[in-house]
Amino acid sequence: MTQYTLAAIDLAHPAHHALILAKAAQLADMEGNTLAVVTVIPDFGMSIVGSFFQDGAEQKALEEANQALHKVTEDVLGPDLHAQIKHMVCHGTAYEQILNIAGEIGAAQIVMAAHRPDFQDYLIGSTAARVARHAKCSVTILRA
Repeated sequence: MTQYTLAAIDLAHPAHHALILAKAAQLADMEGNTLAVVTVIPDFGMSIVGSFFQDGAEQKALEEANQALHKVTEDVLGPDLHAQIKHMVCHGTAYEQILNIAGEIGAAQIVMAAHRPDFQDYLIGSTAARVARHAKCSVTILRA
């Protein structure tokens, strides 16, 4: 059975991409795992919000995110490793989707970045904190 190292990439934070991907590739190589990469597009939330977008906007966002994710992995890791990576794009709440994907693929570990917390993160909790708290596998959180 294939074991995966899952790198969670936030496309809105390009400064973190090389850090996350390099560490995830290193850990996957050390463990003999296959590298998988996921990014999460937030959903529209309340249904009334979705009514302000044109039909197909969500699908277009997912397609553009998929293209961006492929470009990021190829730019950072090179075409040879890029060709071996399992790429996934989903939409919803970031921590829930990262945990769902990790469970679906049977990830052995998750690699992600965490920003410096601001006040609201102390009250609500960051995505990285929620993933670490609820994951059924090891989680490596890189301070970015």
